[in-house]
Amino acid sequence: MSTGRERCGWGVVGAGWVARDHVLPAIAADPAAHLVGVHDRDPAALEAVDGGAPAFDDLIDLLAAPGLDAVYVATPNHAHAPVVAAVAAAGIPVLCEKPLAHDVPAAKEIVAATDGLLAGTAFDQRFHPAHEVMAGMVAAGDLGVVTTVRIVYGCWLPPDWATPIGGRDNWRVDPARAGGGAMIDLAPHGIDLTGRLLGEDVVDLVALTATRVHDYVDRTADDSAVLVGRTASGTLLSHHVSFSTADPLPRRRLEVVGTRAQLVAENTLGQDAGGTLTRIDATTGAAAPVPFDADTGPFDRQLAAFGAAVRGEATWPYPLERDLALHTLLMEAACP
Repeated sequence: MSTGRERCGWGVVGAGWVARDHVLPAIAADPAAHLVGVHDRDPAALEAVDGGAPAFDDLIDLLAAPGLDAVYVATPNHAHAPVVAAVAAAGIPVLCEKPLAHDVPAAKEIVAATDGLLAGTAFDQRFHPAHEVMAGMVAAGDLGVVTTVRIVYGCWLPPDWATPIGGRDNWRVDPARAGGGAMIDLAPHGIDLTGRLLGEDVVDLVALTATRVHDYVDRTADDSAVLVGRTASGTLLSHHVSFSTADPLPRRRLEVVGTRAQLVAENTLGQDAGGTLTRIDATTGAAAPVPFDADTGPFDRQLAAFGAAVRGEATWPYPLERDLALHTLLMEAACP
């Protein structure tokens, strides 16, 4: 698709902290993009958006706004499907937050609704500069035979977690809206990123979940999970996610282990730029820093990449059918 415009006009649906802190700044940072407007059903959320962005309390009005070329969906998981369906019915390309939906049937609805339309899942970790460098090194054979990917991705998310605008609606631990707890919120990144790093996806996956620390209203919302997976060629994945890891503790680490070298990325998982990347030689044990662009965040690169696809300047390499397959694998993996 090509809009014929030099700049992609973005609409954002859902004015939560991800949109305010990361999506809107990424649109503002892209010289080939501009913001058409923001929609949220909560007036307080719209009022908290900085910069005088045009606010729409009705989704239909946003979709009819002049110059709208693409929509970013940042609502709670259970609302993804109806919003994406409305955007798709208007013929507008859509980038939807991960996971695709709170369950598999709704995710299938999204894929069906966007058939023939430019659409993607917003897995920002695909675009972190350190992860892009890692994927290039794996593809070039620098690590030799890759045997294992190890991921630790945690944070502290108590029941009364307050949003930046003072709200206490912690929908991420409401299974009816989120689809679960820590596992569905954090593990999709690792499952997707493993495929990005290796050039092949996980095809086998099992998971154990637990609620050990937080007294969530719905005890079926897990606060930690351990996942074990395997790709078709036999590379193993071990993945620990947690809502019960105190923020001062080490909690974001990514390792790719090969027969020639091991890559260790620390504090690259997440929404922000930076972190460190180290290559450890398998023969000498010598550790050397690997340079990457530490100033550009993953949201910046993600929004720019999708915008380029909207303008017809590039292709979007991640089909929703692939994302649906990984979503289904994850949702079927949990053992309580």
